[in-house]
Amino acid sequence: MAFVNSYSQQSAYKDLYLDSLYKITAGHLKKYEYKESIEVAMQLLQESKNRGNDYYNYHSNNILGNNYADLNDMLHSKRHYKEALNIALKLDSDTLLLNSYNKLGNAYSENIKTTQIGIDYYNQAIELATKMNYESKLLAPTANIAWTYIDNGLYDKALPYLKNSSELLGNRDDNLIKAQLLTLMGRYHVGKNELEKAKTHFEAAIQKVEKDTLILEASLVYKEYANLLFKEGSYKDAFLALEKYDRFNSQIFEKEKLRQIEAANVKFDVIQYQKDLEISKNEQLYKDELIEKSQLKTLIAIISSIVLVIILLGLYKNSRYRRKLNKDLLGKNKELVIAKEEAERLSILKTKFFSTISHELRTPLYGVIGLTSILMEDKTLTSHENDLKSLKFSADYLLALINDVLQMNKMESNLLKLENLSFNLKDLMHSIVKSFEFTRLQNKNAIHLEIDPKIPLNLIGDPVRLSQILMNVVGNAMKFTERGNIWISTNLVEDKTDSAKIYFEIKDDGLGIPKNKHQIIFEEFSQLKSANYNYQGTGLGLPIVKKLLLLFNSEIHLESEEEQGSVFSFEIEFKKAATGVVDNGIETLKDGSTLQEAGGRRILIVDDNRINQVVTRRILEQKSFICTVSDNGMDAIELIRNNQFDLVLMDVNMPGITGMEATVKIREFNKDIPVVALTALEIEEIREEIYEAGMNDIIVKPYDTSIFYQVIYRNIPSEIVSQ
Repeated sequence: MAFVNSYSQQSAYKDLYLDSLYKITAGHLKKYEYKESIEVAMQLLQESKNRGNDYYNYHSNNILGNNYADLNDMLHSKRHYKEALNIALKLDSDTLLLNSYNKLGNAYSENIKTTQIGIDYYNQAIELATKMNYESKLLAPTANIAWTYIDNGLYDKALPYLKNSSELLGNRDDNLIKAQLLTLMGRYHVGKNELEKAKTHFEAAIQKVEKDTLILEASLVYKEYANLLFKEGSYKDAFLALEKYDRFNSQIFEKEKLRQIEAANVKFDVIQYQKDLEISKNEQLYKDELIEKSQLKTLIAIISSIVLVIILLGLYKNSRYRRKLNKDLLGKNKELVIAKEEAERLSILKTKFFSTISHELRTPLYGVIGLTSILMEDKTLTSHENDLKSLKFSADYLLALINDVLQMNKMESNLLKLENLSFNLKDLMHSIVKSFEFTRLQNKNAIHLEIDPKIPLNLIGDPVRLSQILMNVVGNAMKFTERGNIWISTNLVEDKTDSAKIYFEIKDDGLGIPKNKHQIIFEEFSQLKSANYNYQGTGLGLPIVKKLLLLFNSEIHLESEEEQGSVFSFEIEFKKAATGVVDNGIETLKDGSTLQEAGGRRILIVDDNRINQVVTRRILEQKSFICTVSDNGMDAIELIRNNQFDLVLMDVNMPGITGMEATVKIREFNKDIPVVALTALEIEEIREEIYEAGMNDIIVKPYDTSIFYQVIYRNIPSEIVSQ
C-alpha cells in the first residue's frame, strides 16, 4: 500500500464508449473484483489502440498495473506501468507523468533488490511537481519515500520525509491521508523502540479510519497496532486488534483472496499455539530451578540441624529458622505439584489439538480434493479447467501445510515409523513431477527428470515418506526459481542381492543460498529473508526432510552459493521386491489377473458425511464398481448380514456406533469379508485399535486416487478378481 496521485479526465480525448469502459473497469477494481476489472481493462486497451486514443490507452495500462500490483504479480504490473509512462511522455502530460512516476516508484520499492529504483522514480515525481509548482502533488512521492525507508528498517532516513509530509499536508481536512501519515509515524516510533509514542499515533490513526470508515487504512493500522501490543505484552488487547484487522481485511479480500486469508488464519493460529507452548516450557524451566533451590535449602537445613545439635547456644534460634524453612519448602512443593499438573494438562491439550485439527481439516479437504478431481475429468467443464486446477492446487497446498505441522509434532513425539510397502520408483517420480505442473507453469520453469534404467523396477520401503522428502525438496527448488530449470535425477550407486542403494539429486538454477545460511534453513520455522511474498512459507519443509532422512539412516547434503542455484542430494538403501507392484496405475496380481478386471464387484460405503459418500462413490464408479451407501454402523451390519458384498469401506468416526465397533459385530457372523478403514484421523494413534477390531487395511483421507485404488484392489480376494 502507498500514497497515489489522483488525476482528472482530459476533455480533448473524451470518447463516450471508451469512457464507459474505463468507469466499469475502475468500478470493478474499487470492489476488488480483479478478474472482471482485468477483462474490461483488456477490452479498453484494445479499443483505445484501434481508435488511436492514447489517453484511454494510458488509463487501460494504468488500471491493469493496479490490478496486477494488488495481486502481487509485480512483473506484469511493472510492464503496464512502464507502457503508461511511455504514453504519458508522448502526450507530454505533467499530471499523467506524475502519476506514472509515483506508480512505478510503488512497484519497484516493494522489492528490496530494486528499492533504489523505486526511490529514483519518487524523486523524479518530486522534481517535476516542484518544477511545475504543483505543491499539492508533492505529498504522495514524499510520503512514499518515507514509507519505503520504514519498510526497509531505515528509520533515520525516513524521519525527514515524514516531517516534510506533515508540513505538506498542512491543515487539509483529509482523514485518509492523515490516517496514513499517523500510521507511518507509529511504525517509525516502533522501529526506534519508542512504544508509547507509537501507540499514541496508532490510536489517533484508528480514530480517523473509524470516523470515515476507511477499510483499507483500518486494516493496515490495526495490523501494526496489534504487533505493537504483542511487543508490549498486552496479548488480550493485541488479539482484539487482530480481530478488527481480520474483519476489515476480509471486507477487502472476501472474494478473490479468500483462500489466502484462510491459509493466513490457520498459520496464525498454529504460530500462536507454538508461542503459548513456548511460554509453558519457560515456566517449567523456572519451576525446575525452584526445585533445585529447594533441594539446596533442604541440604542446608540438614547440615544446620547437625550443627545446631552440637552448638547448644544456637539451638533455639536455629530451630525456629528450620521450621520456617520447612514451611517454605512445603509451599514450594505445592507449587511444583500444581506446575506438574498444569504441564500434563498442556500436554494432553496439545495431543487433543493435533488430533482434532487433523480430523476437522482433513474431512472437508477430502470433499474439496475429491470433487475437484472428479470435475477435472468432466469433459463438459473444459472452460473451467484452469479454475479447477487452481482450486486443486490451493487445496493440496493447504493439505501440505496441515501435514507439515502434524508431521513435525509426530516426529517430536517419536511417533513416526517407516512402513515396508512395495512401490514402483519410476511411477512415484513421475507422479511427483506431475503434482508440480501448476506451480511449474505459474513460475514458468522447466523440470528435467532423469531415472537410471539400472534401478530395479520394484522396491520395498516407505513410499509415502519418500514422497514427502522429494515433494518438500522439489517444492523448495520450485519456490525459489522463476523462469529457470529444475533437474531431478536418480542413480543406482550400489546393487546388492536383496537391496539397492539409490542416489537422489535435486538441482536448480534459482536464487541460491549463502554459505552462512546452509545450517539455518534446516531449523524449524527458519526462512531466508526475502522481500518477495511468493517466497513465504511455514519454514518446516527442509527440517522435516532432515528428520525423515534420519529414519532412513541417511542425511541431506547441500551445495549452493548465492545467485548460483542449489543442489540437494541424499542416498537411501531399499530392499528389492520379489513380486509385482504398481506400473502405470495397474497392479498385476499373483494369479496373473489385473486390477482393471475387478470392475463390477460390489462395495459397501459406510460414511455419515454426505459429501464424502458422493466423492467415494463417484471415484469407485469410475472403475465400474457397484456401490451401496450406508450412513451409520447399525444399518451397515444389517446390509452385510442380508446381502453379498466383495468389500466394505468403513468410516472410523461415526455417531451411534463407531466403525471399529461395527466391524467387531460384523466379525461375529462374517470372518472373511474385507473391511477397509476410511478415516481422517491420525492413524498412528489408532492403528492398533483398527486392526484389533478386525479391519484389514487403512485409507487416510484425503488420499491420492491411485493409492486409493491400490488398497481397494489389494484387499479384494484374487479368486474373486479373476472370475
